[in-house]
Parts: sequence; C-alpha cells; structure tokens
Amino acid sequence: MSGNVLVAMSGGVDSSVAAIILRNQGYNCRGATMKLVDENLITNNHIGKCNLKYRKSCCSLADIEDARSVAYSLEMPFNVFNFTDDFRTNIIERFVRIYCEGSTPNPCIDCNRFMKFDKFFQRGIDLGFDFIATGHYARIEYDPATGRYLLKKGLDVSKDQSYVLYMMTQFQLSRTFFPIGELNKSEVRDIAQKYNLVTADKNDSQDICFVPDGDYASFIERYIGKESECGDFIDKNGKKLGRHRGIIRYTIGQRKGLGIAGAAPYYVCAKNAKDNSVILGDDCDLYSEYVEAADINLISCERIETPSKIKAKIRYRQNEISGTVEQIEDNKLRVKFDSKQKSAAIGQALVIYDGETIVGGGTICKCY
Repeated sequence: MSGNVLVAMSGGVDSSVAAIILRNQGYNCRGATMKLVDENLITNNHIGKCNLKYRKSCCSLADIEDARSVAYSLEMPFNVFNFTDDFRTNIIERFVRIYCEGSTPNPCIDCNRFMKFDKFFQRGIDLGFDFIATGHYARIEYDPATGRYLLKKGLDVSKDQSYVLYMMTQFQLSRTFFPIGELNKSEVRDIAQKYNLVTADKNDSQDICFVPDGDYASFIERYIGKESECGDFIDKNGKKLGRHRGIIRYTIGQRKGLGIAGAAPYYVCAKNAKDNSVILGDDCDLYSEYVEAADINLISCERIETPSKIKAKIRYRQNEISGTVEQIEDNKLRVKFDSKQKSAAIGQALVIYDGETIVGGGTICKCY
C-alpha cells in the first residue's frame, strides 16, 4: 500500500502499535504528538496539583518522550504540535463551564471531537498527508450500497472506543485509519513486545488528563479562582432539606456525602444552576423512560426517517440498552427505552447502535 499517513502518537502502546502496522503495510508514516496540557495546570499550586508519580492520565511530557522514542525506533520522523491554547479553550474551559451549569460533560469525547479530529486532523490535511491514524479500538468500513463510511465497534469488546467517536464526519472517516480496531489488547501488547517498544508494558490512561487526581470540584475552584457557592438541597416538591457545598460537588445518582438524613436514603436527582439548588429524591426518582439528545451527528444515514429499534448507551462504561429512536427535529433525537434507565445525566452522550455499526448520537439535553 502507499500513501502518506500522520500517526497520532499519544505515548501509549495502542498508538505505538498502530504506527507499526501502518509502516509494515507500506505506508509512509510520520509520528506526531499533541501537546495539550500545560503542566502548570497540574503542578502549580494556583490551579491544581497532584502526585505525578501516580498519574494515570495521558498528555504528560513523559508521554511525549515515549512517543518520540517509539517513532525514532521505527525510523519515523516525529513532530510535536503545541495545541495547549486550543485545549484550554475547547476542552478545559468548556468542561468548567458545563459543570458549573449543572450538567455532566464528557471531556474525552470533546477531546476527540475538537482536538484529534479537528485540530490534529486539519493539521495533517494542511501538511499534505493523505490520511491520519490513531490507536482507537474502532473500525471504519465503506458501504457501497449507501455510499457512506461506517463507524463500527472495535473487535475487542472490552476496549471498544466507538462511543467517544460518534461525532466523526464522513470526510474524517474517509481519511482516517484505526489500525488496531481488529485486534484485542493482548495482541497489541504482543506486537509491542516483539518490537521491544518502551510502551509495551505501559498502563492505559484512565483519568481526565487535566484532573489526574479525580477531584473535579477542587480543580474547578482553583481554575476559576473562587469557591463554589453554597445553596439549598430541595426535594422534588421544592421543600428545603438542608444546605449543599456547591453544585459542582454533586453528581446525578450520588447517595453518599450528602449529609442529609431521612426516612429513606436520598439521591441526587437533578441540579439547577439558575437557583443554585440540588434536587434530592428516592432511588425510583433516578429512572428515566426517555432521553432526548441535541447537537446530533448521524453517521450511517442522513436522517432517521421513521422510529427504529436500536441499542443505545448513555454512558461509556455500560451495557447497551434496547429502545426505539426517532428524530424529532433536524438536530434532536429521542430514545424510548424498553425498560427505564437509572441516572441518565444531562451533558453526557447518547450513542445509538445498530449491531456493530454506530448510527450516530448527540448530547443528552432532557431525561424523563
């Protein structure tokens, strides 16, 4: 095979093996890493810090050096693209804003949407590359019957990342490779070990890269330079139950740490940034039969013309849910689940599946 490929190398084992596969297939490859996070965001007392020894997120300076080492060992040219300003604007500040609005953002989806398949993708096109490639566990196929590129699940079900890629456009899919999409993780590790890569035994990243200690509320307070305002816990009828320590400290479905006693356990059912209230209820109040999603992107079709039986996810790490989807507006989907679902959260992604194929998805804007 021939063609010039810009390989997004995160410094992990998956993107390292993606580069090996493409190089061995005869592509002319160049590795590149995005510098996204200003390390001061993590180590500076003014904004936030954690023990970097235990950091399990991506995008560190050590990750960049690992990516460089792998590229050089494969005799591939290597670049670092500094996108820290774009990352701060499109990912960090978006995360902070949405959290403060009372919703639950997914910065990993936003990073794929605005950084990998916008900034990085466009940089590759501008530099004259025919394709870009990443180490995602997903697959791309062309359907000659419809003339559309399809996004499909990775064959390793435990590592499938199609959920975070639902925003990809037809043009992006037509110019992207996912070389490890048909491999399982153990096969990827074996290939890396065969080539003695420094990333062969490296752990997978788990945390949000700019909040590696997982304390979102503290990060947000340090970032905006003030403490979250206290407000009222109320029940679904508006009755005051107590005081909360700021809506950014609570998540939908949360039970522990509320400090409110009742005849039965209370759960966080909703957050209202307008009056700075956190709504508490019973376990049964967490269940939704319907979710609606806006800002949609459809991949396998131009439009969902009639209500259709599908499977869906409302969180990354969950089993698929059976239901019926319909497109109720040009930019809005509604799914009725076959059985009510617990803790659907505004701001998370609704992703629709037809077997192994991703139909599309959007951002949850309503649950009822």
